[in-house]
Amino acid sequence: MTDVFDKAQRSAVMRRVKGRDTKPEMIVRRALTRLGARYRLHRKDLPGSPDVAMPGRKLAVFVHGCFWHGHDCARGARVPQQNRDYWTAKVARNRARDEKNRTALAAMGWRVETVWECELKDAAGLEARLRALLDA
Repeated sequence: MTDVFDKAQRSAVMRRVKGRDTKPEMIVRRALTRLGARYRLHRKDLPGSPDVAMPGRKLAVFVHGCFWHGHDCARGARVPQQNRDYWTAKVARNRARDEKNRTALAAMGWRVETVWECELKDAAGLEARLRALLDA
């Protein structure tokens, strides 16, 4: 099967994929703000530059897209039909990088939490989970 886009077109499409201030990230940030949490965004001095960092609580929160980080839900398990080898390797690299960052943060004494895109559908559940994180 051939690719729908040539290399330049694919590159242009991939450049438009946001890496920060995504809709899932904004949902988590709004929920944290409603709960009264104070946080910093994308701390470059921490491994993996967590989407949300709470230095006083030593809590790092990553908001992951299920597809991009290979979550074991319906959307995360989907592999595109075209260029399967590339996408399988890319998601594997993302997962390895995520695990390396989690380990490095834990070694620094930080608690690390991952909120998956599919979990955002249940607003009450998300808020309860975030409240439990803040109370811990």
